Amino acid sequence: MDGMERSRRSLSALGLPERDLGELPDSAKRFPDGGQYRVEIPSVEGPGPFEAVMEEAGRHGIRIHRISQGSGMMLLTNSEIEQMVALGREHDVEVCLFVGPRGGWDIGVQAASAAGGGAAAVLRGADQLAYGVEDVIRGCELGVRSVLVADIGQLWVLGRMRRSGDLPPDLEIKASISMPTANPAAARVLEDLGVTTINLPIDLTLAQMAAIRHAVDAPLDVYVEGSDEFGGVVRYYEIPALVRVAAPVHLKFTVRNAPSLYPSGAHLADVAVATARERVRRAAIGLSVLRRHYPEAKAGP
Repeated sequence: MDGMERSRRSLSALGLPERDLGELPDSAKRFPDGGQYRVEIPSVEGPGPFEAVMEEAGRHGIRIHRISQGSGMMLLTNSEIEQMVALGREHDVEVCLFVGPRGGWDIGVQAASAAGGGAAAVLRGADQLAYGVEDVIRGCELGVRSVLVADIGQLWVLGRMRRSGDLPPDLEIKASISMPTANPAAARVLEDLGVTTINLPIDLTLAQMAAIRHAVDAPLDVYVEGSDEFGGVVRYYEIPALVRVAAPVHLKFTVRNAPSLYPSGAHLADVAVATARERVRRAAIGLSVLRRHYPEAKAGP
């Protein structure tokens, strides 16, 4: 038996696929409500953009299941967080807010170096870890029940705290795209840590996604259109296959040719609202492709 065969058998023995699944098997996994897909609008940076999302969704007649935010709860006031939570309850939309400081905004130089971008989303040192955990505690006290996390140590802590009762048992923990989950073993690690939904890198092939789906049950979050900062893929005609292969899947829509919003604030308010509206328009376009080519696909309620 050569080394490659041994390697593949080792993966199989661990319950992981031994190769990328090029035959693109249909996923039989579903959300608890039986749906194959849901729609997420990312980079919704405050109550104003959130209201714009809901107005635009009503205009296009589409259902938004989740909005997510990237600047972090620490840059939202208590009132802004409470407004977003209230809007989520009013419209039955999951509100997922990023947490904590991050290495790329800190005084360290590695995250800003040519080879050190992978450190941009980590928490540096025990103090920053404590800050990040406190951000989640504060958010939960204000009604937040879904958080977006990019540091693996923080994931471990939050999973333990949820299990012990120090955080709400219904807290959703979403792994950020800033912590690339590009293979089945990495996805399994995150699921074991307590992650309940996993952002995938924007450039995985359908076969690579199929292999990850085989390894985990957690919903996968997949960008149909990605921002220029992450490479700017545009995958609208792949939506039917994404739903078949990756279910349960959150279809995510951002926009290319748009300025970065992080960290957001009043100085970017007009851009944040305009891009929020355009993301919903892009979602409407994507869902029309899905209806044409996979009309039996089932959405969440």
